[in-house]
Amino acid sequence: MRTEFQPANLPRDARALAAFDRKVFPKADCFPPSMWLNFEPYWLLVDGVRAGCCAFDRQADAAEDLHDPRAHRRRTLYIVSTGILPAYQRQGFGDLFKAWQIAFARRHGFQRIVTNTRKRNKAMIALNRKWGFKIVRTVPQYYAEPADAAVFLELALCKRKK
Repeated sequence: MRTEFQPANLPRDARALAAFDRKVFPKADCFPPSMWLNFEPYWLLVDGVRAGCCAFDRQADAAEDLHDPRAHRRRTLYIVSTGILPAYQRQGFGDLFKAWQIAFARRHGFQRIVTNTRKRNKAMIALNRKWGFKIVRTVPQYYAEPADAAVFLELALCKRKK
């Protein structure tokens, strides 16, 4: 299988990203097309098929903090969303995606990555922890549909020696 990561073409891909989000998270709050314009989204292509997507917000801490100026930290990459279509799950693409996200952050000089996920999404929490992310807090009743707490995780990236 050939895999590659490709930047989404905004605003053209905004509707496709929203539709993809609904396929991955059918019973959850999903971003409308207009919301995707606030992020830096990327597609995971498997043999030319859009199998996954993720979105970054540079220099932001976490969704609940976006309106707090102290939360906009230099050199922090916030992974807003990561999703893989059900047909491609449990085949190693989550590990591939996480490795790519960490490499992306390092390549662009970030010193820290933050992300959050639903508390019931045990697979994503385990994947992040496998890659060295630490749980920093849990926020009850963060998600509305379906109701769930959010688990916030972070990964400190070591500075590379020259």
